[in-house]
Amino acid sequence: MELDYTAIGVRIRRFRKNRGLTQQTLAELSDQEPSNISHIERGATKLSLPTLVSIANALGVTADDILCDSVSNASASYEREVSELLSDCSHSELKVITGTMRALKENLRNNPIQVSSK
Repeated sequence: MELDYTAIGVRIRRFRKNRGLTQQTLAELSDQEPSNISHIERGATKLSLPTLVSIANALGVTADDILCDSVSNASASYEREVSELLSDCSHSELKVITGTMRALKENLRNNPIQVSSK
């Protein structure tokens, strides 16, 4: 399986923005150059394992959280992300989201998606 560097960059950008960090600040916290953070977030460069670890530590997330689109057994990362997304919802928002998720899950199970490998 090949790593999806674009998906990795999208996740890093999402975590950074959710924490209110600029690329400059993330670069400082992870001992990277700001231009490198930009390249990583756009999927324009492959990041090394030490860089991945330093960015994950700076963002306060796990490497699994960043790599979950490229890892087969990443359910816990997706569950944490869903929990984080729901954490600031009102009762009425949770009710609508739960109904939508229930319908989506039923639809997915009744009409399985064929996933192609790259």
